[in-house]
Amino acid sequence: MRKTFLLTAAATLLASAAVAQATEITIASWGGSYQDAQSKALFEPASAATGVTVKQDTYGGMADVRLQVSTGQVTFDIVASGSGSAARAGAEGLLEPLDYNVIDVSNFYPNLYSEYCVGGDVFSTVYAWNTDTYGENGPQSWADFFDTEKFPGSRAYRGSVAGALEPALMADGVPMDQVYEVLSSEEGIERALNKIRELRPNISVFWSSGAQHAQLMKDGEVDMTTGWNGRFDNAAADGAKVDYSFNQALLDYDCFAVPKGAPNKDAAMQFLAEISKPEYQDDLPKYITYGPTNKAAYDTGEISAEVAANLPSSPENAAMQLPISLEWYAKWETVAAEMYQEMLTE
Repeated sequence: MRKTFLLTAAATLLASAAVAQATEITIASWGGSYQDAQSKALFEPASAATGVTVKQDTYGGMADVRLQVSTGQVTFDIVASGSGSAARAGAEGLLEPLDYNVIDVSNFYPNLYSEYCVGGDVFSTVYAWNTDTYGENGPQSWADFFDTEKFPGSRAYRGSVAGALEPALMADGVPMDQVYEVLSSEEGIERALNKIRELRPNISVFWSSGAQHAQLMKDGEVDMTTGWNGRFDNAAADGAKVDYSFNQALLDYDCFAVPKGAPNKDAAMQFLAEISKPEYQDDLPKYITYGPTNKAAYDTGEISAEVAANLPSSPENAAMQLPISLEWYAKWETVAAEMYQEMLTE
């Protein structure tokens, strides 16, 4: 009995020592105002609290993770990911299962974490418009966004499939609660693509990053674009003439994942546990208007009622939106992405 206890204690000490020795981890995110907000609210304070040095990198998404894992040259310990991309990557075997004995999600909103990815923030994919072009009377639905007679002008649209098909179907008259049912067939996907084809003569840019679509609005290069609410708020704070609506927006979350074979996996789990705490998440809205995934962050006193009212996860705003279906992305994203890229190269 004593021998078993000593062996168990020794194993625990060795595991703790392994984490302690990993004094540096590499986190990859998407750059721009988003990663700047993550850095100020999460990465830097958690690094100071834990003593773990955080090396930050930018990356192009799960395609980069796939390359690292397939070649056995994994350098990222943690990556920021869209929820749908993480669901698909987890199903492909590209990610480590997260250790929820270490990461406490007991106060998280439901469905904002999964086996392979833990939610870091809640955001919305919205339609935004140039207020110099349309004033305050911009589009108030996806049908308006696609209506080039009522709202003439240039558009920018997502250059990859995530969050690109749902708006097109809503613009084509599909009720919000039937969007994923319709998209669950190649015919439904083609219907969405045909709607985008109708708009394509007015699409001057297919954007590939949040930094890009924010810059398009700051520079006044397009009259409307799809994109992420927090990026537009930061652009407006920098002087961009931009506004947006939460009506029919896509309610989604970003999350953090650990690539399969991450060199500092145990330290990554510990670091994810740290940045999931409310005392970090309550700082994120100071830098970008994305909502926390940890409900306790609303109870610390750091997020005022006024600020909460402008966050995507507030009850009033969430009620107007379509929650992203991870189940649909896990099953259909590969097929839909191929069809979308074919459409782009026509």
